[in-house]
Amino acid sequence: MSLLSTLIFLPLVAGLLIILMPSAWQSRYKYVALGVIAIQVILSAYIYLNFNAGTFTGIASQNKFQLVERLPWINISLGTLGKLQIDYFLGIDGLSMPFLVLTSIVMLVAVLASWGIKTNLKGYFALFLLLDTAVMGVFASLDFFLFYIFYELMLLPLYFLIGMWGGVRREYAAIKFFLYTLFGSVFMLLVIIGLYFSVTDPQTGNHTFNMLAMMDPANYTQGSIFSALAKQELFGISARLLGFIVLFIAFAIKVPIVPLHTWLPDAHVEAPTPVSIILAGILLKIGGYGILRVCMSIFPDAALQSAWWLGLIGVVSIIYGGLNALAQTDLKRLIAYSSVSHMGFVLLGIASVTAEGISGAMMQMISHGFLSSMLFFLVGVLYDRVHDRQIPNFRGLALIMPKYTVFIMIAFFASLGLPGFSAFIAEAFSLIGAFTSESINGLLPRWMAVCGSVGILLSASYLLWTLQRMFFGETRLMGGEAWKSALTDVNGREVLALSTLALFALVLGIMPSLAFDKMNFSVLELIRLVNQK
Repeated sequence: MSLLSTLIFLPLVAGLLIILMPSAWQSRYKYVALGVIAIQVILSAYIYLNFNAGTFTGIASQNKFQLVERLPWINISLGTLGKLQIDYFLGIDGLSMPFLVLTSIVMLVAVLASWGIKTNLKGYFALFLLLDTAVMGVFASLDFFLFYIFYELMLLPLYFLIGMWGGVRREYAAIKFFLYTLFGSVFMLLVIIGLYFSVTDPQTGNHTFNMLAMMDPANYTQGSIFSALAKQELFGISARLLGFIVLFIAFAIKVPIVPLHTWLPDAHVEAPTPVSIILAGILLKIGGYGILRVCMSIFPDAALQSAWWLGLIGVVSIIYGGLNALAQTDLKRLIAYSSVSHMGFVLLGIASVTAEGISGAMMQMISHGFLSSMLFFLVGVLYDRVHDRQIPNFRGLALIMPKYTVFIMIAFFASLGLPGFSAFIAEAFSLIGAFTSESINGLLPRWMAVCGSVGILLSASYLLWTLQRMFFGETRLMGGEAWKSALTDVNGREVLALSTLALFALVLGIMPSLAFDKMNFSVLELIRLVNQK
């Protein structure tokens, strides 16, 4: 089995092994999951170190992608309609490779956070590893049908992980998450079918789900089916623009952007800590990745046409998410709304269609993956000890949990964009891209960058205010002495997980070229593809 397939299906094999293991060995399930994901981290590190940063040509060429695996999977004759062709088609480039590394590290931290799970361990770890397989598959798929299978496969384990191991309102949160995501996915399938009948495989001449063929502008020249469809209108909107909007909504639900964000606070608040880490650290990035890989690459003309609106939505998400975070009393809900604000920078950077903006958006997704995972892990540490997250119920925690306070300060200052950490580089590049867009391509007005910068001020406001209220001053706890004795400082396992995340955020802040050098070629190729439309 080749490297990408091993990376994707190794967790699935481990999940099946856990199902077959006797219940008497349930204390060993977490070590099986930890061992498998540690191997995954090693494999993703090997991929990163051996990734060729950019000596390829052609955005729609298979030669641009590395570790390519392509095997015939489903071939069914359709008579006069030709043949249904679906391939097992994997490959990575500078847009997808960083997310494989991010996923493996965040999943490792999520496993370490799973030590607190005490009920139905067999089901929990089997679903956890199935989710790992689905996420890795999304980032590596180059066949749209295969992409859609992995994309939908994520729904099942997440629904049960939230609905069975979550908080008091877990069923409501799980159903809300499921319905929101399914709503976007159903319409996405219709667009995928339309694209299938619009493009042909250059090798076989059959219609195909090959995403690289869908990116090739030659498939939409005069004479192709989609060329004819693109001239038709539905509700006064061209077919290509409508396809872009449908796919954008499907991925925007995952990002999430305002007003499609309402599932996120509920899901985060009710989800167990490891699932919150995965939701914030990985799942939100699938939305941003989908916009880059699918929406912009397949519908570059519609992306240019919609850039102003995407930028506006990004700005609204930045400010709205920040203001909501400022009003929260639940620490987990505050961090959930901060994610809405921070992911707004991603959309603003993408909408600029500049090298700085898209590179900043990519860096923001990677940076947010590490920092949001760190923040939710820290909230989980507090909740595991006293089962409370209300900010007014804590005061002076620095006196009784000094190590914990150090980590929370690192996470807070890094998240608000302190120079030296990854979020500073990410937000700066996103804003630079938005600011220069007006002079480079005329897509975004400069006032959007100015308004977006307000989000940094809001981040400083709600994070520093929370730090001051919870950690400084004389120790006063709602639970009194019982809480004081229960609030022990972070242990070795927690220090390991938190140190790992803090180290990555610091290293990327000091040496951002570690990420930029790997993704730069693919970013420039994407911009070239969009601008040639």
